[in-house]
Amino acid sequence: MAINVVVFIIPLIVTQWLEPLHQFGALNGYWIFEKDEPYRFLSSMFLHSGLMHIVMNVLSLYLIGKILERLFTPSAYIAIYFITGIFGSLIYIYISPFEWAVGASGAIFGMFGALAGFAWIHRKRMHDEFMQFMRGFGIVLLLNLVMGLVMPQIAMSAHIGGLVAGIISGVIMAKNPKYLWGYLIGSFILIVLICSYLSSLYASY
Repeated sequence: MAINVVVFIIPLIVTQWLEPLHQFGALNGYWIFEKDEPYRFLSSMFLHSGLMHIVMNVLSLYLIGKILERLFTPSAYIAIYFITGIFGSLIYIYISPFEWAVGASGAIFGMFGALAGFAWIHRKRMHDEFMQFMRGFGIVLLLNLVMGLVMPQIAMSAHIGGLVAGIISGVIMAKNPKYLWGYLIGSFILIVLICSYLSSLYASY
């Protein structure tokens, strides 16, 4: 959370407003695959386009993070954050190959998805709490869907990609925390395979 704030401030100090997002590592599929800059998968997760963007994401990360820190180990929490964020980015650059994007929203949706996956695995034990959670979860999804329709600049594809990856991640880690290494290795292999496919796709443009 603190990293997001620091990285938001740096471009403001160094230079003007819009260009730094490109210079500091905004997400763009063409630059990743054609200019060999894969670091943008990670750097873009800590950049934000404005004050409202950073405030909303930091607040969301704080609220969901407090819950997930009690459900998952620190290692699993960090792994889910970065892996779901990367999967969200992969979906985004597939759907929008030449567009720019910044923000931690894909990873944050991944965290919400992980919470949903955890709740699903433990639904019998949670009983009424599970139903209450799913109602709240549905409202959050509906609000974000409406926002995505009203505000086309929102990267809905990254949100959906992160959410789906998060649900799968939450299910895996809720079943057994010892699955962490298998989760990491499997995610790495899948990311490499998707990147290989996207690289060949971009080469054909």
